[in-house]
Amino acid sequence: MDYQLLLAVIVGISVLLFLILRLKIQAFLALLITCIVVGVVAGMEPKSILDSVKNGMGGTLGFVATVVGLGALFGAILERSGGAQRLAESLLKKFGIDKSPWAIMLTGFFVAIPVFFDVAFIILIPIVYALQKKTGKSLLLYAIPLLAGLAITHTFIPPTPGPIAVAEILGADLGYVIIFGFLAGLPAAVIAGPLLARYLSKRMHITSPEDMVTEMEVPANAPSAGTILLIIAIPIFLIVCNTVLNSPLFEEGTLPSWLIFGADLLGHPFVALIIANVVAWYFLGIKKGFTKDELLDISTKSLYPAGVIILLTGAGGAFKQILIDTGAGTMIAESLSGDFFPPVVFGFLVAAIVRVLQGSATVAMITAAGITAPLLGLTETSAPQLAVLVIAIASGASIFSHVNDSGFWLVKQYLGLTEKETFKSWTVMTSLIAIVGLVVSTILWFIV
Repeated sequence: MDYQLLLAVIVGISVLLFLILRLKIQAFLALLITCIVVGVVAGMEPKSILDSVKNGMGGTLGFVATVVGLGALFGAILERSGGAQRLAESLLKKFGIDKSPWAIMLTGFFVAIPVFFDVAFIILIPIVYALQKKTGKSLLLYAIPLLAGLAITHTFIPPTPGPIAVAEILGADLGYVIIFGFLAGLPAAVIAGPLLARYLSKRMHITSPEDMVTEMEVPANAPSAGTILLIIAIPIFLIVCNTVLNSPLFEEGTLPSWLIFGADLLGHPFVALIIANVVAWYFLGIKKGFTKDELLDISTKSLYPAGVIILLTGAGGAFKQILIDTGAGTMIAESLSGDFFPPVVFGFLVAAIVRVLQGSATVAMITAAGITAPLLGLTETSAPQLAVLVIAIASGASIFSHVNDSGFWLVKQYLGLTEKETFKSWTVMTSLIAIVGLVVSTILWFIV
């Protein structure tokens, strides 16, 4: 073992955590500083260090910036059109009051595919308040399923930024990530959603906070639930079709060339999201009476939060590249190689540790992906396994949300909980999601 490389890794991770935890430096800047520190300690020349940072940033952002930007635009028009509220209203009518936790969970699950977690939560929380007032049951019976649906989709299923960033750093196919995200997400949603909510609501009776209660306003011209689901399904369907048609299920030459060409073009995330945006902006925007100025304002504001995620992901790509170029990544991979400690478990553990220490799930995902990526060079990893690894890392980054996570305080405020009650509900829910995700990911790793 090269002890200089080992020292570089230890010092680098220590510096990263010190900058984020103690000095409260933004993770983007902290990751870039860490890249330079690791390169210096490992003995790289200054020019080589900066070239690694540049190449890592550029190689990652070429894909991620485009997808995250298109995803942000897609989610913005869905949010402003009233589609999320209409979807919730429709599902509640179909399921009825008795099964409303399941309707709320499904609403969160679908809405969080194009809409950021915190925005979707604030849009839909009035439904939870209304259900609690109507039934008199614990607020947690409805809030936990909503949070589970939102959190799981936001963590597992592209085009949400987290799994996109990890997939790009690891080189995973987004179609497989979507498929395995659903396979891991659905059981996690059921267990950490309605089932956990039923258990918690019998032990913690929480009422809607009076100062937070607002009416859910569904615009009169809001699109139908079917329209919303169809538009959300467009990019997912196109990306998955491309993956399936190019998978080993079909031998080379058995499908018409025009079909493969169409799948490669329309099923690429860039084109799939462009199509989804054009459809959404026409049917949810222009057809619903939005003016050109209003649409421009919506699209401009939607890109503000995307900028932070894009830069953070680029810094994560630079961190991965530094580990590879110094040889530190190979050293980690060689020391951890072996069937007794598969990458799927390693990725989960690294993400979980970073998550607990600094709070941000996105930072945890990106950091874990950068550290895990070099392991893939020493083992034969199939395309499906790469996607499973994305889900495992995302699962680890979901675990044990507590006081250093902004989501913890968002949930506490809007549900009117104490810190102890938030730990017993929200923190338990995020940990269950992580555990179920790890179990499913580990099983899939050895199957695919």
